[in-house]
Amino acid sequence: MSYTNILIAGSGVLGSQIAFQTALHRFEVTVYDINDEALEKAKDRIEKLKPRYAADLGTSNEELEAAWGRLTFQSDLAAAAANADLVIESVPESVPIKIEFYEKLAKVAPAHTIFATNSSTLLPSQFVDATGRPDKFLALHFANEIWKNNTGEVMRHSGTDEQVFNDVVNFAKEIGMVALPIQKEQPGYIVNSLLVPLLSSAQKLLVTGVADIETIDKTWMVGTGAPVGPFGMLDIVGINTAYHVAKTRADQTGDADYQAVAELLKTEYIDKGKLGKATGEGFYTYPNPSYREPGFLKG
Repeated sequence: MSYTNILIAGSGVLGSQIAFQTALHRFEVTVYDINDEALEKAKDRIEKLKPRYAADLGTSNEELEAAWGRLTFQSDLAAAAANADLVIESVPESVPIKIEFYEKLAKVAPAHTIFATNSSTLLPSQFVDATGRPDKFLALHFANEIWKNNTGEVMRHSGTDEQVFNDVVNFAKEIGMVALPIQKEQPGYIVNSLLVPLLSSAQKLLVTGVADIETIDKTWMVGTGAPVGPFGMLDIVGINTAYHVAKTRADQTGDADYQAVAELLKTEYIDKGKLGKATGEGFYTYPNPSYREPGFLKG
């Protein structure tokens, strides 16, 4: 199947990036979120992406403005989904929230529409029943800063139609991704199967009092040569996402450390508007976080 109209459901940090990346590759894109206030924030995020694309990829102003012209913003789900060939869902990382969203989407989307979740850590089978179209449902996962870290992990579940799977792999290529077919469900795909344990371990080291944020990041950066430590990564990913991951793990396992992480992220960061790099403050303050200072990696 050849896709023409793409719906991005959820206009947060990554949802906004997916929308702009897709529009830049000449697809008509509708961005959906629950209210106009959220959509205004999305417009601001996307505007701020333009100089990043120009600086990192050399994208011309003409191309950037043409991509902007292919974007439509909509807070009515029925209107947003009316002509969608493919929906890429990027709503909060919570099973109940995703189930509720898919139940609503299934009632208004055309019969031919393919549903793809961008969930970072959850499995398609956890909410496949809510989609009403298990054969047309799978996962399509992107990394943050999609224009540079251009992985497109395409993960099927046991009921995904073979042609749908292949079509979404081809779509990922068409929007400039390195398409990575994943033949079996795996929490976290490949990237996050490697990354999430690192980030979770760092957060547990913090809440159990082993070391502070900068010491943990410095240890990772000096020891591995990485340009950023786990808390710097969490700021890039977004603290809302980190919270949902920790809360889900806490609810699933009863693990006291995960519960402490979720509480810390909620009370000390989210409730205070410190959501990471996108808001100018998270574990670090931006645009000049301390881990970028010349002396940070010295003893």
